[in-house]
Amino acid sequence: MEILFLAGYGPISTDPARSRAFWADTLGIEFQADGDYLHTGALDGCKHFAVWPLAQAAESCFGTADWPADLPVPQSWLELDVTDVEAAAAELAGTGHTLIHGARTMPWGQTLARLLSPEGVLVGLSITPALR
Repeated sequence: MEILFLAGYGPISTDPARSRAFWADTLGIEFQADGDYLHTGALDGCKHFAVWPLAQAAESCFGTADWPADLPVPQSWLELDVTDVEAAAAELAGTGHTLIHGARTMPWGQTLARLLSPEGVLVGLSITPALR
């Protein structure tokens, strides 16, 4: 697998108002808001930083606002842009890692496969055309 860059990172929030108060008000990060999804491309060193509500993460992964009870609730998300999402996902699956979902193209044009890391980080292997 060839990782090209860190496409994005951020916490996963179970309390969007409290998260907004900390990340935006206390730390002073200037976000764009799409409902409870707060994001910015203006932090050096990270192409996309966002506070992602858990319900939205669950919807993106499973098609429902509820995170499955049989999986650890992720505390953060990380996306790594790779040269080939399908090959990277197959490589991880071939070494015993369980994918949440294989490669699929999202409505916003990004191709993603996802899994949980041993620490419970929601990891996306991606091709993000908007960041290339």
